[in-house]
Amino acid sequence: MNTTRSGRPALTRPDGTPLRVLVVDDDPDLAEVLSGALRYEGWQIRTAGDGASAVTAARELLPDAVVLDVMLPDTDGFAVLRALHGVKSDVCVLFLTARDAVEDRIKGITAGGDDYVTKPFSLEEVVARLRGLLRRAGMARQLDEGPRLTVGDLVMDEEAREVTRGGELIELSPTEFELLRFLMRNPRRVLSKAQILDRVWSYDFGGRAHVVELYISYLRRKVDAGREPMIHTVRGAGYVLKPVTS
Repeated sequence: MNTTRSGRPALTRPDGTPLRVLVVDDDPDLAEVLSGALRYEGWQIRTAGDGASAVTAARELLPDAVVLDVMLPDTDGFAVLRALHGVKSDVCVLFLTARDAVEDRIKGITAGGDDYVTKPFSLEEVVARLRGLLRRAGMARQLDEGPRLTVGDLVMDEEAREVTRGGELIELSPTEFELLRFLMRNPRRVLSKAQILDRVWSYDFGGRAHVVELYISYLRRKVDAGREPMIHTVRGAGYVLKPVTS
């Protein structure tokens, strides 16, 4: 298995080149620490200390993801986000802020941000959140991933990001795709909600069980609809994907 120096499975862009991440923070020490942690993942990193230089750097780098401080000396992160989407519409954005008010979180997500981390934070958390965002958006792949997973008549082409069951194409959202990928990589194994949250959402388990339940229900409607079910609930333990036995 290909791993980073941190021991995590290495992530690259789908074409095998390093992921590109732009770090935007007016605190040079914090920006340097964050950049170092992300370079440890084998990624290509640029930094910017204000909104104007962030947009300039984005035009040059065309980043896959941006770690963006909300409070900047010349503008706020929400304005920068709008400009970034004009440069690269599918860029993933992880907001950093010293504020944790609910309205700030709502404003960030409404503006088009993908996730939100409140200062002070751990570097591990930022890296985990970014890895999760990039994978769910289809911008990253794990170097040891094979191109095709098969469980019974359910087939996933990881490179094409296509899923079929019995030869019929199933349309999935990025998060549904990652959830099904995790289930298919662990067939016949009961996976707890905590394991699923950690792997698919990169969150610590804590009051978010409803998110897993919701997305499992979405998957069932698409994967099992009108067919013998493959996704099963193990009461009090979690979920398991099993091929249909004839």
